[in-house]
Amino acid sequence: MSDFKQLLLQAETAQDAGDWQSVIQYLRQLLWEENSKNQVRLENQEKLLQLALAVLTKGDFQQRWEIAKVFAHLGKIAIAPLIEILKDEEASEELRWYAVRLLGQFPTKEVVAALIEFLKAEDDEELRLVASAALGQMGTLAIDVLTDLLQQEDTRLWAVRSLCLIRHQDTITPLLSVVEDPQIAVRAAVVEALSSFRDPRVTPVLLKALDDVASSVRREAVLGLGFRLDLCSCLDLAKKLNSKLYDINLEVCAAAAAALSRIGGDDAAKYLLEALINPNTPEKLQLEIIRALGWMESAKAVEYLQIALNTVNQTKLWQEIVTVLGRITNLQLTSRATEILLAVLQQKHPAVELAAVKKAIALSLGQLGKIEAVEALIELATDTDALVRQHALAALKNLAPEIGKQRLQQLANSCALTPDLQQAVFIALADW
Repeated sequence: MSDFKQLLLQAETAQDAGDWQSVIQYLRQLLWEENSKNQVRLENQEKLLQLALAVLTKGDFQQRWEIAKVFAHLGKIAIAPLIEILKDEEASEELRWYAVRLLGQFPTKEVVAALIEFLKAEDDEELRLVASAALGQMGTLAIDVLTDLLQQEDTRLWAVRSLCLIRHQDTITPLLSVVEDPQIAVRAAVVEALSSFRDPRVTPVLLKALDDVASSVRREAVLGLGFRLDLCSCLDLAKKLNSKLYDINLEVCAAAAAALSRIGGDDAAKYLLEALINPNTPEKLQLEIIRALGWMESAKAVEYLQIALNTVNQTKLWQEIVTVLGRITNLQLTSRATEILLAVLQQKHPAVELAAVKKAIALSLGQLGKIEAVEALIELATDTDALVRQHALAALKNLAPEIGKQRLQQLANSCALTPDLQQAVFIALADW
């Protein structure tokens, strides 16, 4: 008896015993081992399929998840039985969910038709969502059928979601036909999908969507325009996105901050600063703007972060600015960022808890890696706050271990520190 036949017999025995985990293991060997890729396997495809279907219908969730990886190796022979599961209203929701996902691996007209019918008839939202995603995997094969579904209100959203996943030029025209649909979810999905195309018909849609009554649509338009660097000059895009920093919806505002950061430039940085220091800007948005300025990694953005430090007076905002400055990787800017952080240590503000900011400064100075920060880190390593000391010591070990150790030993042996700090420094040196 050949090895293949022996394995197949063992798999069938495991099936009879309901040992689904063993069936999965045998099927993997039967389908994937080099010695099984032959005419014998092709002659036994039907038996292999029945074994896989047995696990799919009777196994638990994990076993179904594992056997799902096998179906792609079975080929189109698996389509018909999977469609039968799809049509079986008595089958469990979980089993039908797997059938839908598996059918998405087979881009054929037969599968498209079955998924479309399922989408029309099924009431379960989760199953319809999975079917929509499966149709999206079908590529151009499904575009015409999905376009027809746009005409029906109850299937329009699901058709749009499927078209969105295809990401092909041929989807632009049908998507444009529903860009002003009464359903907010449809409009938002259309704007998100159209944003990925560099087509002249798309730009007016995105600009108009900036003023849509629905915040989700405005947000998608903002995010989409943030990737259109080609429109910066001709449309003064930074100015248009600036207005969205003051939207009534904070998610739209945050998207505008990210979009301005992405398109870059001095104008975008200036708009971000103006919103950041505006007394009416919510703290949550201010934090997003600080991060957006940090992502820009430009000289102007770093300058504006310093201005913000001298303007805002909340501890959390100072911490975020310090943290963002520490993440700068542009070698032309790290020295300037270090200078700003060292200057912060000399600043005092009644509304800012400097001890909390010092922890972030120590961490950021270590990340920037500039030798001029050593003396400041030594001072922080003898701070009364244990966490500040911990961050400073870590930074010193990374930046200048020998200098740091020597200077700390000198301090510990002098009378410059309190007994408690002396002890803390000696303990730190013992672990150096």
